[in-house]
Amino acid sequence: MSIHNIEIKAHCNNPDAIRDILQKHGADFIGTDHQVDIYFQVPQGRLKLRRGTIEQKLIFYQRNNQKGPKSSDIHLVPATHPQKMQALLENALGTKVTVDKQREIYFIDNVKFHIDEVKELGSFMEIEAIDEDRTVGEEKLQQQCQKYMALFNIQEEDLVAESYSDLLLKR
Repeated sequence: MSIHNIEIKAHCNNPDAIRDILQKHGADFIGTDHQVDIYFQVPQGRLKLRRGTIEQKLIFYQRNNQKGPKSSDIHLVPATHPQKMQALLENALGTKVTVDKQREIYFIDNVKFHIDEVKELGSFMEIEAIDEDRTVGEEKLQQQCQKYMALFNIQEEDLVAESYSDLLLKR
């Protein structure tokens, strides 16, 4: 499966306030997922195996590191045998870094929200305006992302350009 999205990542100093806003706007709470993302050595983009209690997928994506809304093309494959898949990929490519997090997952229509507590990094939130079948369009995805950034009062200084993997590697 291939999807397109516009997303942001921001430091989150008050997860309770984000939860309250999501609840007031009728967000569907999917659950809290303990996710371990194993990133592998690849020549371009990012390849990770997500091992979670809700989401288990092999994910490849390319995205520029920039603050604010950024465009991503993401390729997803269900990880039905995650331990075997991890062993194969570690042997073939080598592990780059592992990200361990608790993730709360919410949805409003095609927009996905994460409240993350990432080991060694702290609290973050993400907004992902998702176009699964390329019918929503880039302009609407941008508008949705901007709308929720304003709703959550996300400031420029809160925005994070890098992925969690990059932040961990910089430590």
